[in-house]
Amino acid sequence: MGDSPIVVWFRRDLRLADNPALHAAAKTGQPIIPLFIWSPEEEAAWAPGEASQWWLHHSLTALGKAIEGKGSRLIIRTGPSAATLEKLRSETGATAVYWNRLYEPAIIQRDTQIKKDLKQTDVEVRSFNHALLFEPHQIKNKSGNPFQVFTPFWKNCLTQNEPAEPLPTPAKWTSPSSWPTSDSVDNLQLLPTINWDAAFYDEWTPGEAGAQVQLGDFQQQAMAGYKEDRDWPAVKGTSRLSPHLHFGEIGPRQIWHQLQEVMAGNAQKGLIQGAEFYLREVGWREFAHHLLFHFPHTPEKPLREEFNDFPWRKSAPELRAWQKGQTGYPMVDAGMRQLWQTGWMHNRVRMIVASFLVKDLLLPWQDGARWFWDTLVDADLAGNTLGWQWAGGCGADAAPYFRIFNPVLQGQKFDPAGDYVRKWIPELAELPNDLIHTPWEAKNPVKEYPSPIVDHKKARERALAALAEIKKDAD
Repeated sequence: MGDSPIVVWFRRDLRLADNPALHAAAKTGQPIIPLFIWSPEEEAAWAPGEASQWWLHHSLTALGKAIEGKGSRLIIRTGPSAATLEKLRSETGATAVYWNRLYEPAIIQRDTQIKKDLKQTDVEVRSFNHALLFEPHQIKNKSGNPFQVFTPFWKNCLTQNEPAEPLPTPAKWTSPSSWPTSDSVDNLQLLPTINWDAAFYDEWTPGEAGAQVQLGDFQQQAMAGYKEDRDWPAVKGTSRLSPHLHFGEIGPRQIWHQLQEVMAGNAQKGLIQGAEFYLREVGWREFAHHLLFHFPHTPEKPLREEFNDFPWRKSAPELRAWQKGQTGYPMVDAGMRQLWQTGWMHNRVRMIVASFLVKDLLLPWQDGARWFWDTLVDADLAGNTLGWQWAGGCGADAAPYFRIFNPVLQGQKFDPAGDYVRKWIPELAELPNDLIHTPWEAKNPVKEYPSPIVDHKKARERALAALAEIKKDAD
């Protein structure tokens, strides 16, 4: 191949460390053209939502600066991926394209075709695993089939060879003699028309450096109490690494090995337990991708076929009230307002608001999945699908549909002093603790806050009747 360039196609692997495609290209000694292609139309209904686009804008900016620090450039192009790669290849004489694999069904199909077409033109194509500890096809049950329950899945994972050590950032790599033209990050128009920038920046630092800081902060400040604190939304007890993982600013192998060092080199029981429990959460991320890979219809349709006939309701006003945090149930509304203002929601609260939508309101889980997709900075197709099908009782390892969270009791249990509610619903700030989750019981109800849009007891009975209906049809 001589001095012909290698195109390293960045996608959701926006980091230099532990980047297998970049590392392999650098080892060849050939010139490297780092490339990012913006082609949301190829991902159809699951193109990045507005909150994710905000993150992508800032993550690409950070990646571009990091690559410039290596004496190179990030080339940005827009348009269909196959045509864009072919055009760049003909412009530069590149004889190889390297990338790191993604696992969404539409992307697998697209990448398979691109790899076939490139090979037919004698272009070397190599793809690598950067996003998962274990490839989805690698983990099988005793019958050779995919798992549908998490615990045996994760036990099987832990019997596999330990994930490889993370790769270092290449010390340097060769650049081409001349650079192809590039678009700018600003011209991609990823920043939403809604002015989220200031509020989001108070919460997040997109980019590889921000991911490493977040992991360090979690390890030092929250990991020792993670086993207990992760359920308390008013406490900063979670890792908050999910958007960094989604955009590949940090990889699971980096987390795995860093936490293995914590467990091996620390006698503090809380840290060891916290590391073990957090690695189990990384395992849930693996499980979500395992399911999406093997059951590609699940972003739109339930895994459990009997739920195809579930008698969902339609109510635009109720859906809107849920989206805007105006249901009259403080724990639900606090979560939905946190989501809108920060692009993120605590995991315990995600379960509460999801249960309220699909069971109290009897609205389709797909409506919730689409809203989360557009408003979460960590919107991930595998994780979003797993979570919403869990809430709807229609997926793998799902909560039984008859398990219906009481939004008042959930608030009283996980936010007993009302700190979380008061932060996100300031109009309720003056209520005493015994009324913070039942403001309608106050002698002088807060005028600025709505009354409950549904009676939970009656809604629960309605949900159970709907479940009985599909059970009867199945019999």
